[in-house]
Amino acid sequence: MQSSISIVIDALPYLLSGFFNTAAIVLMAMFLGLLLGIGIAVGLVYGGRMLRFLLGLYVWFFRGVPVLVLLFLFYFGLFPYLHLPINALVSVSVVLGMTTGAYQANIFKGAIIALPRGQFNAASALGMSTFQAIRTIILPQALRHSIPAWSNEYSIILKDSALAFVIGAPEIMARTQFVASRTYQHLSLYIVAGLLYFLLTWLGVTSLRYLEQKVKIPGYSHHGMR
Repeated sequence: MQSSISIVIDALPYLLSGFFNTAAIVLMAMFLGLLLGIGIAVGLVYGGRMLRFLLGLYVWFFRGVPVLVLLFLFYFGLFPYLHLPINALVSVSVVLGMTTGAYQANIFKGAIIALPRGQFNAASALGMSTFQAIRTIILPQALRHSIPAWSNEYSIILKDSALAFVIGAPEIMARTQFVASRTYQHLSLYIVAGLLYFLLTWLGVTSLRYLEQKVKIPGYSHHGMR
């Protein structure tokens, strides 16, 4: 019978394929969540009453329903009902993207509200439209201040991506479980899976911290300014 080390070595290329699939899921989800989060946040702050209600309903739904339920709801329910030929990998990315979009919306909303109101008024006084002021003045600052919280959201979505194995997405957990069920080397293989998740977490958080330092303006702070 093969030793644990030899089994892990033999399975490593297969697990690394799952590693890159997991990275793709998280990156696609975070990008989709970024687009949704920015749009929803702007709508919640500057939109009309009905728009704020609808967007608030979206945020409430995706923050209130467990990710596992959402995966089943969309992959086995909504997507087939709409006859959308979406595979498991893309389905997970979309569901996690819509979920993190709800959380990122609150992150960006808080960052927008925290900015000095006078900046928006000054932009209006200079003849800028609401869209121009939001795009060129408000959002660049709000996104910069949101990076620390965005880094935390990355870690959460990465952990949630482990649920993708229940619908057959070929990510880290699915591939680890497949090998472990056939070799019975559960301990060593799941340790490797944990290390792969840790590596993804470290890479993502380190990259976002680097980005935070890169876009930081020395001596500038939005706290206490109105």
